[in-house]
Amino acid sequence: MGEKKKSFEQTLQDLENIVNKLENGELNLDESIKNFEIASKLYKECKVELEKAEKKIAILTENLQEEDYN
Repeated sequence: MGEKKKSFEQTLQDLENIVNKLENGELNLDESIKNFEIASKLYKECKVELEKAEKKIAILTENLQEEDYN
């Protein structure tokens, strides 16, 4: 069965946790590389979700502006 998709907020929190570990030097080199790979994937997921949200907001804003003119 498929995994339930995490929310944007949870994905961002996971990314922030990894970044903190990397910045604090809590991980050895191998763990750092593995976590960097995971962080890259999480970053891409967040970016995609933000792009979707931006498009939706742009459409909604455009619709509101059209309604103002009618």
